[in-house]
Amino acid sequence: MDTSNESTDIYDVDYDYNRTFQTNCSYPLPYYYSFRYRLIGTVFQTIIFTSGCLGNIMVITIVSRCRTMRTPTNCYLTSLAVADIMVLVASVPLNIASYYVVSEQWLLPDITCSLVIYLQYLGINCSTLSLVAFTVERYIAICHPMKAHKMCTLHRAKRIILVTWLIAIVYCTPWFTTVGMRSINYRHFSIKKCDFLYNRDVYFRFYFTDLVVFYIFPLLLTCVLYGLIMRTLMRRSGGIGRCVRKNSVKAEIQSRMQVVKMLALVVALFAILWLPYRGLVVYNSLASIAINPILYNAMSTKFRNEFRKLLVCGGSEDTARHNLGSSRCHTASNISRTHVKVTDLEL
Repeated sequence: MDTSNESTDIYDVDYDYNRTFQTNCSYPLPYYYSFRYRLIGTVFQTIIFTSGCLGNIMVITIVSRCRTMRTPTNCYLTSLAVADIMVLVASVPLNIASYYVVSEQWLLPDITCSLVIYLQYLGINCSTLSLVAFTVERYIAICHPMKAHKMCTLHRAKRIILVTWLIAIVYCTPWFTTVGMRSINYRHFSIKKCDFLYNRDVYFRFYFTDLVVFYIFPLLLTCVLYGLIMRTLMRRSGGIGRCVRKNSVKAEIQSRMQVVKMLALVVALFAILWLPYRGLVVYNSLASIAINPILYNAMSTKFRNEFRKLLVCGGSEDTARHNLGSSRCHTASNISRTHVKVTDLEL
């Protein structure tokens, strides 16, 4: 027997060696991740966790501290940020820790197995419902401005957020009874694994329902609504410009196109970044969570200004109100009641 096999690093043990070893004894061979896998996984997930948590905490801080940012749309974005933080906290630290122990070993108390899985799916589904909610709110505000005065209010937004969270809480409760702990015995030790309790066919129904209810349907709905929003904005391309000062016409058109680009980008990111999870159950939600605050900062002037103030000096609410107030164009009061100003469409 070649002695070189005895000095093989346990982290890089070959799968053929695994199978050979397992056929000669009644115990499976514990598998450890290679050093390269640990390093790459730790670096990428640390970046995702840090940027995602900090970015979403900043979103919550900005909306809660600045009165001018407390709009219905930003309330939905706050709900989305809370759900995203929940997914990050329930997923990433455990994933990183799992790289340095036996593969699939559960490191927390047994009772946390179903709770962690529940929180992960709760956060993911609440993120989707929040996205749908603020898409509908934007559609009403832009395409039906007369109805928006009654329907798109801060109080109504808070009630809708509460309902979406209650729906997700109830919907995800089966995870408390469908996952649990089981033991895996090795030659000299045993570990506990958080695993499915029933046949795969049972979980296929769960995943297929999630795919339809929390991916396909929201994607189709947001595509249709954003298409209608873009059509409405393009039709009104001249209406608002004629009602404001001539020197602001160009700025209004550019702002309108910026909104259209952002809406299209939101749909594209939702479709691309959530597809891997729904289809293959991988990193989709984590990447989407980390990107959301970056998207707000890149595409929204208001959020970009507030992010800058929060990072530099903590962001005074009075200063924010003064800056935002001085940047608005003065329009007639009757125009503001019948048309949606582009500045109001900014997040």
